[in-house]
Amino acid sequence: MSKQHVVVVGAGVIGLSCALELQKAGYHVTIVARDFPGPFETMDPLEKINYTSPWGGAHNRWVPFHPSLPAHLCRDHYLSVRTWERMASLYSAHPHTAGITFLMGIEYFEDPGPEYLAIKAGLDAMARRPYPSYGDEEEQQASDFLASLPSAALTRDGRYLTRDGSYPTILNVLHPGNPPLDDRIRFGFEYQTWCVNPMVYLCFLLRRFTLAGGKLVHRTLASLEEVFSLFPSAQPDGSSDTAGPVVAVVNASGTGIVPDPSMTISRGQTVLVAEDIVHLKPGNPTGSGTAPNVREDVTVTRQNADGTWSFVIPRGFDGGTIVGGTKEVGNWDPAPSRETRERLLRDVEKTHLTVRRPEEQEGFTVLRDIVGRRPLRLDGPRIEGENIAGKGFVMHAYGMGGRGYELSWGVAEKVVEKVKCHVRNMNVRESEGVADEPRGA
Repeated sequence: MSKQHVVVVGAGVIGLSCALELQKAGYHVTIVARDFPGPFETMDPLEKINYTSPWGGAHNRWVPFHPSLPAHLCRDHYLSVRTWERMASLYSAHPHTAGITFLMGIEYFEDPGPEYLAIKAGLDAMARRPYPSYGDEEEQQASDFLASLPSAALTRDGRYLTRDGSYPTILNVLHPGNPPLDDRIRFGFEYQTWCVNPMVYLCFLLRRFTLAGGKLVHRTLASLEEVFSLFPSAQPDGSSDTAGPVVAVVNASGTGIVPDPSMTISRGQTVLVAEDIVHLKPGNPTGSGTAPNVREDVTVTRQNADGTWSFVIPRGFDGGTIVGGTKEVGNWDPAPSRETRERLLRDVEKTHLTVRRPEEQEGFTVLRDIVGRRPLRLDGPRIEGENIAGKGFVMHAYGMGGRGYELSWGVAEKVVEKVKCHVRNMNVRESEGVADEPRGA
């Protein structure tokens, strides 16, 4: 029996992840896309401004769920956990080729929102007693959040997440003055996380896809219905299409292509610099005297009191460092702002990191100002299926905003789960002689 054919629309991080996961599930997969990954050095930032994935940082941050926040953030958190676990597996198997780096993530907050205040209050309460007090709502929320994180993630002192009834210790909480920071920081924590060099990682995924037999079609689509016409079940001479009829289309186009009033973009401007930006931590003394500081790669995110964010993301693999960044919903301006660049580079000082450069050098070596348009769905990413009357089944997976990398493998697993469910139902209907319904979830 020939493999069933699934077409993925889009070759960003979501599309490539979905395509690989569908291959793993046994489907024949074709990717149809306007843009495909390539070397960063040769990619035109203006021409490819709408191809979001190459312009990412990209790193993982834990975003706590909270009753006051949109419900999709709880779902998205679990998608990010699955992605963390898959990134760890890929890094373990391909440490020198995947473009993934594991390192410490540090976060500082000047004006933490309710989700972070609840975590802080819960962690403070947990620190005062050895076992949970289940009557304390914030303590329970903090405990639930920590228990949801990957058990392999380590804090700086090497403690593991525990599930034996005692408190999980996956986050190392940073209080003002410990370590010494500045008086604007109200809360902070650190944890083990990952960063990727987007161009290296995307090309790695694309290479794995094609080596496994995946097919590529370079095409700008006007609609999703067009996909079904590209792959008819029979050729003019009556022979079958070698790829087989399309049983599902995965819409990983970023913007969605379909009419969706919830869709907009979030403009992000960052700066790529050549210098490594590192964290200095005290060394372990041996014998008498004080050990020299140890330089370590970290990714740091700081929430500023005015609502802006400062972050530093090492790309690894000789890819420089991303300094960011802005989140401008609905701003379509393609031109980078010199003023924004200068502010972002000044704000590096806020991250309490050290720039690794020759003593005689001042400032940064700016390689590129980056402007990307992150496809943002205001109601949260759309991850659901739809039957298009007269055409077939479409599995939507778009609108991730700036969290495409963070959610990618979790989304891919959901997509495969839904496609498998559709194919099972389709087979049952065919065996019973029942026609497809015009629409469905």
